[in-house]
Amino acid sequence: MAMQPGILDPQMRALDDNVGPSRTQVITVTSGKGGVGKTNVVANTAIALAQTGKRVLVLDADLGLGNVDILLGLTPKYTLEHVLAKTCRLEDIALTGPHGITVLPASTGISQLTILTEAQQLILQDELERLASNMDVLLIDTGAGISSTVTYFAAAAQSIVVVVSPEPTSMTDAYALMKVLLRQYRERRFHVLVNMVKSPRDAARIFRKLELAVSRFLHISLDYLGAIPLDDYVPMAVTQQRAVIDLFPHAPSSRAFRDLTEAVAQLTPPALPKGTVQFLWQQLLRTH
Repeated sequence: MAMQPGILDPQMRALDDNVGPSRTQVITVTSGKGGVGKTNVVANTAIALAQTGKRVLVLDADLGLGNVDILLGLTPKYTLEHVLAKTCRLEDIALTGPHGITVLPASTGISQLTILTEAQQLILQDELERLASNMDVLLIDTGAGISSTVTYFAAAAQSIVVVVSPEPTSMTDAYALMKVLLRQYRERRFHVLVNMVKSPRDAARIFRKLELAVSRFLHISLDYLGAIPLDDYVPMAVTQQRAVIDLFPHAPSSRAFRDLTEAVAQLTPPALPKGTVQFLWQQLLRTH
């Protein structure tokens, strides 16, 4: 699938004079470690939401190792690297993905972008104002781990989804990530998605184990968002650079992603911004 630069329709860029857009739902999808299928979750969830009629914008915020575009078979000419260098605008790098989702690709192999400066954060905030305020959902796919850029994007969102897998290291690293977000940004509510799980019972067990640890030592709230089953169709789709929900709509994981959209629709943002970072973003994504 080839890139289509500047794909945003001019009518989408302009606000209606009489009726402003509804507030954009901002969701960060993150993880404590790599290899848990986080980007796959983002891509498939975005398509599932688009299939329900939502206008979906995906920000690949794994700035040094971005791969949402690769997963969906898109070929960017420009990336966030060029936006942050002020050589182009966000609409110049926007790609049209399956079912009309809009993807903002990150760079690959650019270590300097793994930690955003304050000036770069402000550039990105300003650029997103013109695009995200016309969308129903902004999905932010962060890098894995506890770097300052990962925690920054997590704190900017209304809702934080932490993806875990059955691997013990996935749960310990997720715990570490939530601990950092609690201490640095006072985040106290997280939504947990268990990926690549053999059964709903296993997913519930994994969630309870994580919930017990954080409630005992961190005193934060975890919500169970759901589970995506271990499914051979997923790697088959990845090999073809397609989302499983698009290539194999009747696969077990595809059904789970459609169920996930219902849970995502029920996520309620806090009545007030959670902190300074989110306050800045909510000013950009406010209802006009």
